[in-house]
Parts: sequence; structure tokens; C-alpha cells
Amino acid sequence: MRVMTISPNPALDLSISLDSLRLAELNRAQSIELQAAGKGVNTARVLVSLGHQVTVTGFLGADNDAAFVRAFSDMGAEDYFLRIPGATRINTKLSEANGNVTDINAPGLEVDEHSWRRLIEHIEARLAYERPDALMIGGSLPPGLPPSAMGSMVKRLRAYGVPLWVDTSGAALNAAVSAGANAVKPNREELAEWAGQPIADEDALHQAALSLYGQGIEETVVSDGARGVTWVSARGVWQALPPKVAVANTVCAGDTLFAAMLHAVLSGMNPDEGLRLATALSAEAVRHVGVGDMTASDFSDLLDDTRVRRLNDVVAGGALA
Repeated sequence: MRVMTISPNPALDLSISLDSLRLAELNRAQSIELQAAGKGVNTARVLVSLGHQVTVTGFLGADNDAAFVRAFSDMGAEDYFLRIPGATRINTKLSEANGNVTDINAPGLEVDEHSWRRLIEHIEARLAYERPDALMIGGSLPPGLPPSAMGSMVKRLRAYGVPLWVDTSGAALNAAVSAGANAVKPNREELAEWAGQPIADEDALHQAALSLYGQGIEETVVSDGARGVTWVSARGVWQALPPKVAVANTVCAGDTLFAAMLHAVLSGMNPDEGLRLATALSAEAVRHVGVGDMTASDFSDLLDDTRVRRLNDVVAGGALA
């Protein structure tokens, strides 16, 4: 299967591991890693590892694209990024031994609407002669663009009849939903923002996920950390509880989950098998910096320890029975 991932606002992730973060004091790092990242790039890494052919695109700053070029070569993805003047942002992730992660995200290169149209046309030029099995848009919009820019991209690309999966948040998520995205992956907080009300318990989360599905989102995936994953689709309402693992870095867990869910749907896996794989791989990802690794020596144990169930029709309200 071939997938194109789109990263409007990628980043270099500077991951720093600390025993504990002490504010206004000198802190000594235990390890430091700089990696080409962004939701679309991380999704590409997972999809390639699962056997897919992946083309990556979006905007890259021409001044510091070397780490991305190496990453795409190493992972075996085709580089179809547009280069623009300037340097791609650097996001800093401070991970403590207790599992706490402090994110310091830079705003990114400013992009105007002319450049945004150029990116859409760049993608359309490819779709005109080679259509992938799925498209994926990941991450935030660059500074300089209104949330409606996400909607315009989704609407334009959906016209090609290719399933479009979107992982974003806030007003950009609202725009993607309204424009007809096929799949989205909010976390609990992002789902509450979309719903316009707090999500106090599991029932409220399930009902909000069903409401999102009711807006035409064919694959509604809600991540909720250690509390698990809820998946609403024509296959039913499903829930997975992840295995217990030692948490080191949660940065790529959601990207791993969404990529593995896309893999499961494209591969025609049954719901139990697909959700189990995605949840276990996401749990594997939190044990280290980077995306989940299915070749981990104990991955079969993580699969066995992941609990999956289809929720009953009372929870589903009969909507998908």
C-alpha cells in the first residue's frame, strides 16, 4: 500500500532526558537526541516499518533540511517536500525519570496563503498521475495561516477520492471535520474542545466520540493515555486498554497509534486485531524516544497484555449495532 503524509509545520525534536527538572537551576542532561519529526514524519516512520511505501511532503526550511534528508533516506520514504526560505523550527522535549514530559514548541516558519495554495497544487500535481491508498495530514498549521486553511486543503484533496486521515487539534480540527476528513484522532482534551464541554468520565468520552462519528468521520480514534483508546467506525464502538509499561517519553505515542490504525484499516485487519496492534505499538513507543518498534523482543507480550472489547449497544446507543 502507498500512503502520502503531509506535514505543514514539521519540526526537529530535541529530546532531553533528565532525572528531574529543577526550575531556575542548572540541570544536567542524561541523554540528548535530535531527530527529524512532526506528526506526518513520525507517521511515515511507522508506516514504512509496517511495510508501506510512503511519500512525505509539506514545508521544510531550506536552511536546515539535512536532518530530514537523512531521515527520509534512512527510513526509505520518498522526499516530496517543498523547501521555503528559513530554518525549520526546533521543539524541545524535557523528559523526567517519573514520566513527566515538558514540551517547548517553537511556532515554525511563517507561511502565507500563496505558499499554502502552492503546497496544495504541488500535492494535486502528484495525485493527478499517481493516487496513493491514503493521505494523512499531521500537525499544526504554520504561523500566518487561518484555521480555514486546513479546511481548504481537506476539501481540495478529498475531491480525488482518496481516504484522508487528519491528526490536528483546535480550530484546525474543527475545519478538517467540517470539510469532510475521513478519520481524525483527538485526545481527551482535544475531543472536549471540539465538543465544547468537559469530558468528565468514560461515558461522556464515548458519547462525544459518537457525536464526532455522526459528523461523517468514518474512523474516529480517541486516545486517552493509560486509560486507553476508543475507536468508533462502521465496525462498531471498540475500546482498548494498553499494557502497563515503564513510561519514559510519550511524545510519539499518539503518532504511532494513528499510523498503526491507518495500517490496520488499509490492511483489512479485523477490529480486535487492528486495535490491539495499534494500542500495543503505542504502548511500546512510550518506553523510549521515538515511534513504536514492532521488532521489540517483548512485543508479543505487549500484544497479549492489551485488552480489547467491543462496547455494548447501551454505550453505543444502538447507533452502530
